[in-house]
Amino acid sequence: MALLLEHEFKPLPADKQIETLPFLEAVAHLPPFFDCLGTPIVYSPVKADLAGNIKKIRAVYDSNPTKFKTLQNILEAEKEMHGSAWPKTGATLALMWLKRGLKFMLVLLQSISDGERDEEHPNLIRVNAMKAYEIALKKYHGWMLQKLFTGSVYALPYKSDLLKALEKGKEVKEEETVEKIHQFLSRVTPILDAIYEMYTKMNAELSYKA
Repeated sequence: MALLLEHEFKPLPADKQIETLPFLEAVAHLPPFFDCLGTPIVYSPVKADLAGNIKKIRAVYDSNPTKFKTLQNILEAEKEMHGSAWPKTGATLALMWLKRGLKFMLVLLQSISDGERDEEHPNLIRVNAMKAYEIALKKYHGWMLQKLFTGSVYALPYKSDLLKALEKGKEVKEEETVEKIHQFLSRVTPILDAIYEMYTKMNAELSYKA
């Protein structure tokens, strides 16, 4: 898939220590995914948030590449640096929201590739988007954001149009695109799971609403 497989994610190492620079370089190619969903009033801010959080983490990394070689290095250093303000600060907070945006994206793609659908409207992706929202973002959003998102699912593109957008407009058989989605998910899901696990172990997860 042209969009999602443009830049490969490094395999998750056995110790689950994710190198910061390769992760950021790979993830920097993903914000345009949200352009494929249309509905600019909802997804443009999500895209901007994703890109902004990548930029914040990159700035911390660039300040001392040796010290911040892995994502865990960043969390550990910022915990010591910011004291009681942590984890609601710095790259720790940026990565917290970045992983949630990525989670939304991965659950949506997984749901589509698993064939989950509204049998009466099989070419719509509302079911997939709502599942992704419920799992990844809803509990972190206030009432207004929740209403905005729920309304936005009626303006989502058809599944066929989304898959074509992921191929950058090329006509590709649906099975081929779904296979590429599987490839992408197999690479990224273990990495995202490891980030979530790191936040849980370090007690760095926050549940406040945006």
